[in-house]
Amino acid sequence: MLLVCCPNQMSSPSPTGPKPPQRTSLVSLTAQSLRDSMESGHWQGHLPGERELCARLQVSRHTLRAALNELQRDGWLEVAERQRRRIKTTGTSQRTAHSRVIALLSSRPLLAMSPSSVVMVDELRDQLSRAGFSLEIHVSTACYSTKPAKALDLLVARSPAAVWLLFGSLEPMQNWFSQRQLPCLVVGSCASGITLPSFDADYRAGCRHAGAMMRRKGHRHIAFIRPESNFGGDVESERGLVEGLQGEGAPPLQVLLHNGTPEHLCTLLDKALRSSRPPTACIVARAVHVLTVMMFLMQRGKRIPQDIAIISRDDEAFLQHTIPPVTRYAANPTQFARSVSKAARKLAETGTLPPKAIRLMPQLVRGETL
Repeated sequence: MLLVCCPNQMSSPSPTGPKPPQRTSLVSLTAQSLRDSMESGHWQGHLPGERELCARLQVSRHTLRAALNELQRDGWLEVAERQRRRIKTTGTSQRTAHSRVIALLSSRPLLAMSPSSVVMVDELRDQLSRAGFSLEIHVSTACYSTKPAKALDLLVARSPAAVWLLFGSLEPMQNWFSQRQLPCLVVGSCASGITLPSFDADYRAGCRHAGAMMRRKGHRHIAFIRPESNFGGDVESERGLVEGLQGEGAPPLQVLLHNGTPEHLCTLLDKALRSSRPPTACIVARAVHVLTVMMFLMQRGKRIPQDIAIISRDDEAFLQHTIPPVTRYAANPTQFARSVSKAARKLAETGTLPPKAIRLMPQLVRGETL
């Protein structure tokens, strides 16, 4: 069972000393999330089925059933006909419906997210729970299409929330929330011209620093490898690189836009290496694609960093185990989650948040690929 707790105390506390740290299990967090939703009136009459609850809360069936049993023992639920769980009470506080629910909207389920994103979401769930909020996770590919209005209308009507957290959102979704003036926070960067509040790493500053480093080291042909999708952070990264390379005799920047598959990425790299000006340094936007780039270059007999340097704009734990160690930029997922949680709580409680971009500066982790 996953525990969220403070470091263990090895000695017993004295009667007048500090109390032992409280250990909060995922079952207890799930039960509290369900309790908050019932108390606020988010669900009335009966709870949804177990499959829907597991998808919303991103917990296993075993964890959910343990939490439901806890609520049943405490008198919040009773098993009705066909094993449906009827809500027996909404508590003494009749708060406005959905006022304590924070909804996270993603195109991918939790298990398909990057390790750092999983850590961030777990920390976010814990931070919100401690403040009396519940976190619901909604996974919808339709909401991430080029025309998401119908899917978003249905989702928001079916699952109202005090605040929506938009993960990996693109311009169509951001426009929809902006036009309807729904309280939301973009976890990432906004598209150009959209002024929703947002939290992201300062990719522009990080890439500006990376560009300046590569120029100081004498690299004359530089490639930026990023996905085709125009996420705000990728656009800002490209701008930062251009700024870092500016000046007399600035080296040109070649942008390789790939579709996310190893085959397409390797095709683009092969073409770049065969050109009259092959890159001597690459900055790769996604940590997972760094492995593809390094292995392809090694297959082509390229030495890293003697023949071509590599910088990863993002960080993941597996990059610590590459040979040679990868030079990269790292943002603290725990600190990031706490900042997002604080902003989401303020937005839920006050209904306002300045429509501005808040950026956390990533730290350079020096490796041996530059």
